[in-house]
Amino acid sequence: MKAPRYSDDPALHLICARAVPFIDSETLCGRTGCEALFRKERCFILYMSDGGLTSPAQERLVSLTSREALIWLNDQGEEVGTFWD
Repeated sequence: MKAPRYSDDPALHLICARAVPFIDSETLCGRTGCEALFRKERCFILYMSDGGLTSPAQERLVSLTSREALIWLNDQGEEVGTFWD
């Protein structure tokens, strides 16, 4: 039995997920957001959430090119979370 090719499979495939620590600008408290990179057919989708527990969470979905997905995967240190800008 052959494994399905991405072009035949409409599902999202999780590539990588990570926690992103940050300082909330309103409360000045430390918080942790999350980012997850998914692959779907011929595109990448980045899901981002600020992890809001006491207030409604801010969430985003961003379509990325292959190049942008590679940049996101290789973000390190202070570069992590730059796609929120």
